[in-house]
Amino acid sequence: VHPNVSQGCQGGCATCSDYNGCLSCKPRLFFVLERIGMKQIGVCLSSCPSGYYGTRYPDINKCAKCKADCDTCFTRNFCTKCKSGFYLYSGKCLEKCPDGLEANNHTMECTSVVHCEASEWSPWSPCTKKGKTCGFKRGNEVRVREIVQHPSARGNPCPATSESRKCIVQRKRCQKEGKGKKNREEKRKKSNKDESKETRQESKGRAARRQNREQRENNNKTQLKKRKAPNKEQNLAPVDTAH
Repeated sequence: VHPNVSQGCQGGCATCSDYNGCLSCKPRLFFVLERIGMKQIGVCLSSCPSGYYGTRYPDINKCAKCKADCDTCFTRNFCTKCKSGFYLYSGKCLEKCPDGLEANNHTMECTSVVHCEASEWSPWSPCTKKGKTCGFKRGNEVRVREIVQHPSARGNPCPATSESRKCIVQRKRCQKEGKGKKNREEKRKKSNKDESKETRQESKGRAARRQNREQRENNNKTQLKKRKAPNKEQNLAPVDTAH
């Protein structure tokens, strides 16, 4: 072993030197060169840093640099995230998205254009005028629909979600709320009055029947006493007129 090479290294190094740092790594670790000023130092990491991708070989695992416009990559020719100012599309970083695609500034990717989609129209509403459905001949009716898919930046805009049209109905008078309420109150009072009258008549009828029943019972008792009582004239003794 070279005098400058040590095997008693730290930080995941298998071999190292005082000047160049790690020269080889322990199994499963990646070897990468970090530049410090004009000097490059070898380090061993469990995963490659941003801007690098890992390759495994039988003798060593190494981290290699991505392309200049890639922030992270899977291989040198397949980016997974682009640097600022570039849009990711099929593993490549582009300054401008291809035709038929649009740039998504949130994800920094080229995505498909999404057009607006609306649901079917609802049935027409009842014919109304100033919120009422009576007291007029010509009014308006409306129908609505919902947006089920909002468009992307370059997608077709959404259509109107409501429509209105004129309508004709058979004229009918509106029942006045105050009059209707008064009629309902009068009907309720009359109903209560009729119920009270019927209740009084039923009470009088029960009292009359009870009185007749008591009168009949008294008459029966009187007749029964008369039949049982002896005739006073028959029980009188004959007067002796001889003296």
